[in-house]
Amino acid sequence: MSDHSPVLFEELPTANGLRIGVARLNAEASLNALTLEMVDLLWARLQQWAAAPEIALVVLEGAGERALCAGADLNRLHAACLDHHAGPIPHDIRGNQYALDFFSREYRLDYCLHTYPKPLLCWGHGVVMGGGVGLMAGCSHRVVTGGLRLAMPEINIGLYPDVGGSWFLARAPGKTGIFLALTAAQLNASDAIFAGLADLYIPHTDKAQVLHALTSHAWQADASRNHAELTGLLQAFAQTPATGPLREHFDSINAACSQANAVDIVQAVGELASINEWFARAAATLRAGSPSTAVLSIALQRRLRLASLAEVFRAELVAALTCAARPDLAEGIRALLIDKDKQPHWQPADIAAVTPALVDAFFATPWSAAEHPLANLGAL
Repeated sequence: MSDHSPVLFEELPTANGLRIGVARLNAEASLNALTLEMVDLLWARLQQWAAAPEIALVVLEGAGERALCAGADLNRLHAACLDHHAGPIPHDIRGNQYALDFFSREYRLDYCLHTYPKPLLCWGHGVVMGGGVGLMAGCSHRVVTGGLRLAMPEINIGLYPDVGGSWFLARAPGKTGIFLALTAAQLNASDAIFAGLADLYIPHTDKAQVLHALTSHAWQADASRNHAELTGLLQAFAQTPATGPLREHFDSINAACSQANAVDIVQAVGELASINEWFARAAATLRAGSPSTAVLSIALQRRLRLASLAEVFRAELVAALTCAARPDLAEGIRALLIDKDKQPHWQPADIAAVTPALVDAFFATPWSAAEHPLANLGAL
């Protein structure tokens, strides 16, 4: 594969002839932002490696020193949304073919990671946001470093924390998942582990030693044994990072985000702004974000609390396509990335104006269970 490919793959020999598959996101200039081509390349190679008896485990990493993955490449999505809005069926969420292709194939890839039959080691260094969190969250062994900047910043563009966020954020301690969805608060290594989004902290300077240990090891043909052996190998390098603000202020965050409705949660989070600069940025992001997707983020975590992972991805696909059909997603991308004026005009502009009917529309699927594009997830 050419060095110019958006994903690079290699197989590293180990001590007893088995190999380690390495998948490297290769778009350093865009902080390895995820494109549909990258999704498809990863999906195909992961399927191949899953079936290959000589592959003992897989490593997922990002090119360069700045990011694992900063999220999805949004420029093509913005154009597709505008085309759909101006087309003959703007209210049919199935009419945006690019959005349907991107979200359905991205979620299929994420589900594959969560259910992969072999150990998957993700090296989470630098920026890990949005779709990058979706990639890391599903891996069996998630290493983060001192340079980590992890966040789910979708509220800034009129989306919600998708890629399984309705699953893994709902499983964060207390109501911290709601806080992270509403505020795009950035987590360091300690807080990523506390939130259940990572497993171990290893300094980035130790990466070469970790890879040497991986290739020097005699791996087994048994995936369950390899899971355990990989855990032990990584724990030998693991350190304890300094406590982060999410864990330090858990009680305050939990109380604020346990309010009964979105309006009260927004007010309570705003009152946390006086604690420190981290909370001030979080509250400011919530105030400036899309009101409709703030309410949607809360509704997804609450309504899907007992859903299976496959059911969550199916519901998220409907919600994502509904976001694409409504004005806020295109407007949010415009304001942040196209015109860069950072002055989005949200519809509605006030969280109190987000009606129950509007929220219900994000859950209204146009497909029967058998027709849903992700109907076969449980069978993958």
